[in-house]
Amino acid sequence: MFQHSDAAALLDDLTDLRRRLHREPEIGLHLPRTQEKVLAALDGLPLEISLGKGLSSVTAVLRGGRPGPAVLLRGDMDALPVHEDTGLSYASERPGLMHACGHDLHTAGLVGAARLLAAHREELAGDVVFMFQPGEEGDGGARIMVEEGVLDAAGERVVAAYGLHVFSTQVPMGIVATRPGTMLAAADAFDVTVTGRGGHGSMPHLTRDPVAAAAEMVTALQTRVAREIDVQDPAVITVGSFHAGTARNVIPDTAELAATVRTYSEKTRDQVQGMVERTLRGIARAHDVDVRLDYTRQYPATVNDAGHAAFALETALDLFGPHRAFETPRPVSGSEDFSFVLDAVPGAFLAVGACPPDRDPATAPVNHSAQAVYDDRVLPDQALLLATLAVRSFDRHAAAGRSA
Repeated sequence: MFQHSDAAALLDDLTDLRRRLHREPEIGLHLPRTQEKVLAALDGLPLEISLGKGLSSVTAVLRGGRPGPAVLLRGDMDALPVHEDTGLSYASERPGLMHACGHDLHTAGLVGAARLLAAHREELAGDVVFMFQPGEEGDGGARIMVEEGVLDAAGERVVAAYGLHVFSTQVPMGIVATRPGTMLAAADAFDVTVTGRGGHGSMPHLTRDPVAAAAEMVTALQTRVAREIDVQDPAVITVGSFHAGTARNVIPDTAELAATVRTYSEKTRDQVQGMVERTLRGIARAHDVDVRLDYTRQYPATVNDAGHAAFALETALDLFGPHRAFETPRPVSGSEDFSFVLDAVPGAFLAVGACPPDRDPATAPVNHSAQAVYDDRVLPDQALLLATLAVRSFDRHAAAGRSA
């Protein structure tokens, strides 16, 4: 239905949109300027558009010319609280904010898919739901959109959902990868406050030192992961923040630490939470201090349906050739709230390399880095891949119905 030349013809417009989004990043659930840009980019297309209530999402439904199921395509829109250091001519104009994870490409690529599909609306044997989502970076925007009904926006539950994520490193430009089963890790977080009794640094025996207890907690958590969690179903605990005290010779009353947890199965996810709780409380008792643990289960693992993952990979191979698509042998340790969509309906999530050809993917700055750079030339490929997945999903669903 689509030619590569159809997608290539969108490059200039999609690049312009992506760079306008990049210059004016917004974070969180409320992205009013981003929402305006998306609505303007969709203006004139035969879409039924609705806006979110609890967030500035855009849901657009394209009605196919022939009856059939509904398929969802998703692009996230939010940026990160990162101060950009790329030197790009279109760098962020908002200090402290940056599209460091490539969501501006996701948004522009989904607009491109909408344009490709709208041009062939009468030939479509089904409807397409375009999910423009805020709040992926920790706010669970996908979960909120699911609660607000995005999966039923076409009037019936979508039969499949597809999304993708660009990478500024690891994967060369234009390479597509996916896998059956767990594609990305679950992400949880915990915050710990250790409370003791402060005093003079020269007389620690008169205190209950929260710093010593908290430091032991950090190292003990690493040991417990290594000794308690199955290496074939791994977990990662990273303590990224540790704060205590104001002077070198004063033992403070409290110490605080914050950590992220990554796991690949619900079994290990549950096991890690129990281990963390038990370890921290045991060390607190040994040091005669109090501990408060706030453990938050954030995003579940992003799990691809095996059949849809195989179908998505086959589609990428057909579009781009065997040198540009492959099944990745391992999940990605990052996390994604597209997991909430795939928990509700079958589908697949894909990785797309967007590292500029003049950079080495092995050493290029990673997603979330202040120096992360993405190549706009991947935008037509994103649009073509998403649009083709939707069209071929209709055919796949119809074939399954005939064989049932």
